[in-house]
Amino acid sequence: MSLITQIDQDIKQAMLAKQADRLRGLRAIKSALLLARTEKGAAEEITPDAEIKVLQKLVKQRKESAEIYQTQNRDDLYKVEVEELEVIEAYLPKQMSHAEVETYLKELIARIGATSVKDMGKVMGAANKELAGKADGRMISEVVKGLLG
Repeated sequence: MSLITQIDQDIKQAMLAKQADRLRGLRAIKSALLLARTEKGAAEEITPDAEIKVLQKLVKQRKESAEIYQTQNRDDLYKVEVEELEVIEAYLPKQMSHAEVETYLKELIARIGATSVKDMGKVMGAANKELAGKADGRMISEVVKGLLG
């Protein structure tokens, strides 16, 4: 079952259960997926990798907005962003912990043969490709810098 079909079913369930906060998050996902499907040059169906990228983009937007609202003491808006964030994250693959990422990257660095920060580009390229959807890019970058630096 495609993600958009799953989202449609979940929207119906949320409407019947009168879950306004969940419904808002689901509609945001559906909107982003439909937008991705209608972009210029996009295929008729969205690939699972593209779906994950869309969801990651939504998560990143919500996290950034939540941080801004929190610094401005706008708890009402912060709460809305966090609620949507939780709904969106439920559709992403399980995220790796910092320790799991570090272990994986040590193995990857040994496999590539990277020895210094100069090799960071090679490591990041491979890591981002292999860990797509499983770990945050910022965390991957910080761990690679720590291991190579």
